[in-house]
Amino acid sequence: MRHCKIGFALLAAISVTPIASALAYDGTNCKAPGNCWEPKPGFPDKIAGSKYDPKHDPKELAKQQASVEAMEQRNQKRVAYFKKTGRWIYEVDKIPTE
Repeated sequence: MRHCKIGFALLAAISVTPIASALAYDGTNCKAPGNCWEPKPGFPDKIAGSKYDPKHDPKELAKQQASVEAMEQRNQKRVAYFKKTGRWIYEVDKIPTE
């Protein structure tokens, strides 16, 4: 009987803990339901030109764009071969040329 009481008390404590933590945040600073992010004090309203500005290098962005375009070309070759034959070949180099 004593084990039953201890088990019941433990079960009650475990089930109440998530409810209590969910009720602890009242959401008073939310702009909209689920949009409760707030910047830390001292964080600028405008990122550009501040110390938080990542200052992306245009050369690096061009490399990324070239990589994406090459990926899209490979995917077009894969899809065209699949539509033609019904076989999917991942390695573009292994797709037979006509």
